[in-house]
Amino acid sequence: MKRLRYMMIGGFLGAGKTTLIGRLARYYRDQGLKVGIVTNDQAHGLVDTLSLRAQGFDVGEVTGACFCCKFNDLVRVVGELSADQRPDVVLAEPVGSCTDLAATVMEPLKHLYSAEVELAPLAVLLKPEHGEKILGDATDVGFSSKAAYIFRKQLEEADVVVVNKIDKLSPERAQRLIEMLAEQYPGKPTIALSARTGSGCEILAQRLQQPAAVRESTPEMDYDVYAEGEAELGWLNCSVEVSLPKVAAVDAALLDFVERLAASCRAAGAEPAHLKVMAMADGVSAVANWVCSDVPPELSIASGISTDGWQFVVNARVAVAPEELEAAVRRTAADFAGANGAKCEVADMQRFRPGRPMPTHRMPLGQA
Repeated sequence: MKRLRYMMIGGFLGAGKTTLIGRLARYYRDQGLKVGIVTNDQAHGLVDTLSLRAQGFDVGEVTGACFCCKFNDLVRVVGELSADQRPDVVLAEPVGSCTDLAATVMEPLKHLYSAEVELAPLAVLLKPEHGEKILGDATDVGFSSKAAYIFRKQLEEADVVVVNKIDKLSPERAQRLIEMLAEQYPGKPTIALSARTGSGCEILAQRLQQPAAVRESTPEMDYDVYAEGEAELGWLNCSVEVSLPKVAAVDAALLDFVERLAASCRAAGAEPAHLKVMAMADGVSAVANWVCSDVPPELSIASGISTDGWQFVVNARVAVAPEELEAAVRRTAADFAGANGAKCEVADMQRFRPGRPMPTHRMPLGQA
C-alpha cells in the first residue's frame, strides 16, 4: 500500500496557516492528488474547518487540545478522511499556540506509523505582524516573553521557515525579516510567499514533496514557560445569530462587527493573537480577521451577498482574561444590534485559558 504524505503547517496564531493550506490543497489537487485536511483547536466550532469545507475540501477535526496531546485522535481522524478513497496527501494545521511538534507528533508518526505515513518537512509560518517585534527584541510586543518563547520555539524546530504575507510588506521590510532569521537561526531554509495572492506558494509546495529533514538532536523545551505562555491567552469560540428588519450586505456587516470587537479589545489594552469571525448565510460564507493591535481588521473572504439574517461564528485568541473576552463579545453583539436595529443572540459560548500541554508521546530526535 502506498504511504500517504503527512504535511504539517505550523506557525503562530494569525500567521495565515488556513489560507496557505487552502492554497496548497488546490495545488496538489490540480496535480491529480487526493487531498485531506486536518484542523486542530482547543474547542469546537472552528472557523478554519468551516472555511475549508466551504471551499470543497475533505476536512477532519481534532478538538479539545493540540495534536501533541491528542495524538491518537489525530491518527484516527487521518484514517477516517475519505474512508472510501484514501488521500495521497494530508495537510495538518496544528493549534497556533503549539510547539515541540517535531518530538511529539513528527517523531511518533515516524516510529509508530512508518508503514502508512511518509513525513514531509515541517513548515512553520512566520507572522510578520508580531515577528518583526519579537525577532527585533522590541519592548512592546503585546505579549509577555513567555508567549514570545512559543513563537521562537516554533521557528527553532522548523525544517523550513515561511515568511508569509509578503504582499503586505515593503521589499525592505521583507528583506529585514529574512536577514533577522538568517542571523538568529543560521542555516535555516527560508521561503517568502503570499498565501493570499499565491506568489511563492508553488516553491513551498514543491519543497514539501521532498523528504523530511533528518534531525540530529531534540530541542530543549521548558514546559513551564510553554504552559504559562499559552495560558496568557484568553480563548473564546461562540456563535451569534443575527436577524435584521431589512436586507443588508453581509460583508460590510461582518467587518463592522469585527471592527467593533477590535475596538473593545483595544480599549481594554488586550493584544490579539488572532480574532477570526465567519458570517454564514444561504450556503455562502465570509471571513474577517484581526491579527495585531497595530493593524486594522480586514475582510479576507467575501460573500458578495445581502440578506436579512445570518450567523457569526467567532474564534478569538486574545491576551486578556477569558471572562473579559466574553464580556467584550457580548457587548459588541449588543452594540451591533443597537446600531443596526438587529436582534443578536449569543450561543454556544466556550471561553477558557488553555491547560498545560501533556503530550501523548515525546520521543528523542536523532535516533534511527
